[in-house]
Amino acid sequence: MENSSSNSFIFQLEGLQVSGTSKYPIFIFLLLSYVFVLLANVGITLLIWSEQSLHQPMYLLFCNLSVNDLMGNSVLIPRVLADILVPPSERLIHYYECVIQAFITHMFGTNAHTMLMIMAFDRYVAICNPLRYSAIMTSRMVIKLTVGAWGTGFVLVGILLGLTIKLKRCRTFIANMYCDNAALFKLSCENVFINNVYGLLYTVVLLTFSIGSIILTYSKITVTCLTSKSKSLNSKAFKTCSTHLFLYLIMLATGLIFVILHRFPMYAECRKFIGIMFNVIPGSFNPVIYGLQSQEIHKCLSNIFESRKVKK
Repeated sequence: MENSSSNSFIFQLEGLQVSGTSKYPIFIFLLLSYVFVLLANVGITLLIWSEQSLHQPMYLLFCNLSVNDLMGNSVLIPRVLADILVPPSERLIHYYECVIQAFITHMFGTNAHTMLMIMAFDRYVAICNPLRYSAIMTSRMVIKLTVGAWGTGFVLVGILLGLTIKLKRCRTFIANMYCDNAALFKLSCENVFINNVYGLLYTVVLLTFSIGSIILTYSKITVTCLTSKSKSLNSKAFKTCSTHLFLYLIMLATGLIFVILHRFPMYAECRKFIGIMFNVIPGSFNPVIYGLQSQEIHKCLSNIFESRKVKK
């Protein structure tokens, strides 16, 4: 299925190249990881929405991160799991499914940056302008930030995929385990210079704004903490900001390793594995770390378990 003279709507995915002995351990590992991501993120999202005490900007913004993790993992992991169990020749995907998968995959990556940026802004206001926090971080502001984060991803990825789907296809083999923009435009025999330029520009702009905003935000937070004599403020800043920064660095590291490995074809299988970890690791760590460091979440969980014990 390598070449085709027409715009075929059925493609073959290369998938993970796993041996018979390693197939089932990898399948079980990915399945358990996906189940954990589902339970952890659905659980933390339901908890935040159901508990009135957690209806604070920080937690409502965090819900966006959980929804994004659920979306990104649900479009990737089930497909990878299904393909592991079938021969390479049967790893087929329809064009429309491929486009949707590519769109959601890039939305996931973009949203991971934009949402952590607005969460950093929330921490900046809470620590550097605590007296004005309630006036700045209103319900309307939370909605604006949420719509802005999702809207930015939708527009950027929409243009990215829009340039690609206009291309005529002359190949049907996707040398990857899932569909993304690069995999789609590589199916074309047309000139993809514009696609490459926009893709590079899109990545550079996103990373520049993401890294730049994090550096600027945390620089101001650090200055505020160093000049403040309040131990409670510094303790609050350390707890919330260290968590946020740790999550950001995990996401950034896995993403950068994935991009770098694209330049080394000999590490194709390693790149595929890192591509999965880019979804699984943040999706697993986000709810756990936020849950562990948040006294409010601890309190809500304790109340739920205590109430169930009383009923029994």
